Formats: sequence, structure tokens, C-alpha cells
Amino acid sequence: MSVSNLAEMGLAPSTVALVTGGGGGIGLACAGEFARRGMTVALLDRNAALLAEAADRVRAEGAAEVVTYGADVSDAGALAKVEADLANRFGGVDVLMNNAAISGWGNTSISPGAWADVLAVNLWGVIHGTQAFAPRMIERGRPGMIINTGSKQGITTPPGNPAYNVAKAGVKAFTEALAHELRNTEGCRITAHLMIPGFVFTGMTGGGRTEKPAPAWTPEQTAAFMIESLERGDFYILCPDNDVPRALDEKRMAWAMGDIIENRPPLSRWHPDYAEAFEAFVKGD
Repeated sequence: MSVSNLAEMGLAPSTVALVTGGGGGIGLACAGEFARRGMTVALLDRNAALLAEAADRVRAEGAAEVVTYGADVSDAGALAKVEADLANRFGGVDVLMNNAAISGWGNTSISPGAWADVLAVNLWGVIHGTQAFAPRMIERGRPGMIINTGSKQGITTPPGNPAYNVAKAGVKAFTEALAHELRNTEGCRITAHLMIPGFVFTGMTGGGRTEKPAPAWTPEQTAAFMIESLERGDFYILCPDNDVPRALDEKRMAWAMGDIIENRPPLSRWHPDYAEAFEAFVKGD
């Protein structure tokens, strides 16, 4: 798919992009990519203190116009108001990036409140955003995209972070269903895409560090890879990083599916009885 086709998918100077979680990290970097194409960019973040600086950075990248919204994606009503405002200002949105997320650590026994917080932002935020914006996006008959940020953890579900894993697994399933529905909706010119970042150094993943760890990618590298993937027409935007190449990601994901097919114990990749078998699988022995 060529760059000119990207414009036909909604990335063009006459179009509008909304990025949730746009105050920093991957969201802000992707907003910069949209800005460099001369698009109007709307940034939404529940941390309103980040938005003024983020808006300045996006303007400096060449955005036609930048607007900001201090809102929480877990609040469906708040997103409905943002959608109405953008429709009133610009006629609607052409590119929706449901990117906002929070971290979550612990085991399955973390408090119901902690579970609810992670699911409300990381999963329900994607659902709320899609339900608020997709109907008008489809109705307008213009080309556009809905990009939902998932995670490799939503596919391989490593131990130690079940709430986050469950939420991101839900984003994967939701976005796959959305893509199917969109391509089977008569007259619809909207496509769906699943962003699957690798290890990216952001405020959420940095753990208080001020310098990027060598294995991590920057948000800007991740955003550039997203654009390259969209140019190819990819649905699954599976991002590598400086630590894990795509080939290893594919092996890990295939092994995870093999737990079901071969009736192995769940999460056998981390099971001591399967350590040698997994190592041999990765090596192709």
C-alpha cells in the first residue's frame, strides 16, 4: 500500500485525528505523525496538566490545528461530549486512536477496585471511544481508521499482570470483531487496526527512570513503525523493539497457542518442566 493510499485511508491534510492518552508516550508520538501530514489533531488525556505542552509539540510538527480535551476514557458520557464537540467544530473525526491506558501489577487477588480501574481505562476506554465515534465516522461515508492500542501481553498473557493482560486480550478480541463488522457494513470506508507495541520507554513503563533502557524503543520509533504498517495495510501492527525481534515474538505467540492445541499446562513457557522444550522450539530444533 502506497503513501498516497494512506491519504485515501484518512491520513491527509483535510482530515481530523483524535488520540486518547495523547498527553505523552505513544499517543503523543502518533499525534506527531498525524501532525506531520498536516492533519488537525485532537488530544485527549485525563491528566490535563500534560495537554498544554503536548499541544505545543504537536503544533510544532505541522498540525493544521490542535485541540485538547481533559477527559477520562472510562467515562462514556465524557467521550460522547467530545465527539459532539468535534463534530460541531470539524464535521467529525476521520482517524480515531484509542490509545489511553494505565499500568497494573499484581496477581489475580488484587482488589476489585484495582481490577475495575484497569479494565475501565484499558478495555472499556476502547469500547467507549469506538461506540462514541464510529457511528458518525461510518455515516459520513469518508475513508478513515480506528486504531486500538493493544499489547503483546494480551496475546501471550505472561504471569504477574493479569488485570492488564485481560484488558489487552479484550482489546484484541474487540478490535478483531470491529474489523469484521466494518468490512461487512455496506458503504463503510472505515478500517480497524490493532496496535501491538513492544517494550516502549514511556512514563507508564519507565518505572521512574529518566534514561531509556537499551532494550526499549522510543515512542517515536513505535509511531513510525505504525505508519509503515498502515502503509502496508496491516491489521496487526506487531512492533519489535531493541530486545525482541519479530521472529521471536512470533515464536512466543505460536507457543502460547500451542498450550491449547497440545493440552499443555497454561503459561507453560514459564513452567519449569517445559523450559527445555520452549528453548528448543525457539531455536527451531
